[in-house]
Amino acid sequence: MIYSIGKFSELTGFSIDTLRYYEKQEIIIPKRDHNNRRIYDEKDVEWLAFIRKLKLTGMKLKDIQTYSKLRYEGDKTVQPRLNLLLAQSELLYQQKVEIEQHISFLNQKITVYQKMLTEQNKTE
Repeated sequence: MIYSIGKFSELTGFSIDTLRYYEKQEIIIPKRDHNNRRIYDEKDVEWLAFIRKLKLTGMKLKDIQTYSKLRYEGDKTVQPRLNLLLAQSELLYQQKVEIEQHISFLNQKITVYQKMLTEQNKTE
């Protein structure tokens, strides 16, 4: 199917302004119809779903832009795209370790307070 920018915006959940911004940044390069209006297809829907996932990983827009430019260059850029994904994955693993440390710290403090409350309830 072919979608106008309005319908594409509804399908992807990205605002029209965001889609236009992404176009300026060359994150998405829509095709044009005979009246020079933007048109999108299912591949563009899938691409924007992938972009959303990259954003959810915390990938910087600059890196998404780089990834996108490489993608549009074709299969000869598989290695640099893989490198970007590996770097983002490493960042997420580092964040995971830090979050696990924070959770452990909080759980230790929670245990201390629960013991204190138990002792207080015994003496009352």
